[in-house]
This record gives sequence, C-alpha cells and structure tokens, in this order.
Amino acid sequence: MERHLGAFVVGVLAGFLGGLFGKGGSAVATPLLSLIGYPGFIAVASPLPATIPGTLVASEEYWQSHLLDWQIVRWSIAVGIPATILGSYLTRFVSARPLLFLTGIMVLGFGVSFLISPSERKSEGQNSLHHNTEARPPYWPLRLVLIATAVGIVSGLLANAGGFLLAPAYARFLAQPIKKSFACSLAVAAVLALPGTIVHAYLGHISWTVTALVALGSVPSSYLGARVAIHTNAVRLERWYGLALTALGAFFLFHV
Repeated sequence: MERHLGAFVVGVLAGFLGGLFGKGGSAVATPLLSLIGYPGFIAVASPLPATIPGTLVASEEYWQSHLLDWQIVRWSIAVGIPATILGSYLTRFVSARPLLFLTGIMVLGFGVSFLISPSERKSEGQNSLHHNTEARPPYWPLRLVLIATAVGIVSGLLANAGGFLLAPAYARFLAQPIKKSFACSLAVAAVLALPGTIVHAYLGHISWTVTALVALGSVPSSYLGARVAIHTNAVRLERWYGLALTALGAFFLFHV
C-alpha cells in the first residue's frame, strides 16, 4: 500500500516537472519508482503510458497560448515513430548501460550550456508568451530529421517519450525559443510514447496498476506545471531548465 501511494506521489512530481519543462516525465518517474522498490522493467516501462494523458493536458495549455510550431511537430512525429519502434525492438539486443551513460553526458551538456550561454534575452515585455520566430537555421530540415531519428531510437531503448532530449535539441539545434521548444516537445512526446508503450506491453514490461497510479497523479500536476511555465519570464525559465537538466544528467551518470 505504501509503495502504491509512493507511485501516486511520483506521478504528481513527474507530471509537474513534465509540464514545466516540456517533457513527458518518465525520465523522472523511472528512477523514483526504482528507489521506492519497484523492480527494473516495471520502473522503466510503466511510466511511459502513464505520461500520455498528462502530456496531452500540458500540451493543450501551450497550444492555447499559440506556442506550438506544427511544422516541427509533424516532422518530428513522422520520423520519430519508426525510430521509436526500432529502438524498442533493439532493447532485446542492446545493453542499456552505455546508452544511459551517453544520455547522461548529453543531458548534462545541454544543462551546462543553458546556464553558461542562455539563448533567451531579457526584453521589454519580460514575458515571451507570444514570442514567435520564423527564423530557421541552415539545413533546418536535415537537423530536424536527425534530431527526431536520434531521440526516437533513444526513446525506444529507454522506454521514454524523449521530451528530456527533444526540448533542449529544439532550443539548441533549431534555435527555437525555450517555451516553443517545450510546447513542441510535449506534443511530440505524447505521440512517441504510443509505439513504445505497445512494444513494451507486448514484451510484458508494464504494470498497469503502477501506470494508473502514476497517471492519476500526473494529470492535474502537468496542467499546473504548464501554467507556471507559460506565465514565467523566459530568461528565468531557461535558467531553471539549465539547473534541472544539469541535475538530471548528473543523476544519470551517478546511477550508470
């Protein structure tokens, strides 16, 4: 009973951080579920379907604020779905340890880069709620395809929706504003979680009781996290995000 209550609390925390930082939340839920005693594959795979409803709720909030770039979302989904299926299938043959180490290095690097060299700048409005830019970096379609392919494969291998890599990749490699990066990441992560869920359910890795408890906690807190992010100054939000990614990357590396 205590462990099930813990799963609900994990859902609340993962949902809030997911809505706040444009990620599904399973990257946070998995180590916490493992910490409170759930076995390996259950802790890894059960949060994946649980994050879908909360991610959709948070994504709706960003969409209402006109922060979604549908071109990024469509391309990411079209390329990311087959890549996620491939990654999920490769779990039979690939050890997760080196991938976790590489992922930790990437996330830590993103976090430090946001702290040292933030992309957002203070403006007169202080609130970039409707900040939108049509500027595209060189080779933009190729960059987007590479991002979606790499994140999709990693997502499938780690039973993760990929938001913890999508949002910083959009911000750094596609030069998107931080809030738009979060918005696009949430919309894409909700879809990329589906093929991974199907494959891991087929492999018997999911406890649907744990999934339900995490989902029950994550839905309202995802909405709250998205609301906080949308109404927070972009410069401050990027600083928080850098700290969160740095901590997450260090956690990955510490537990490899």
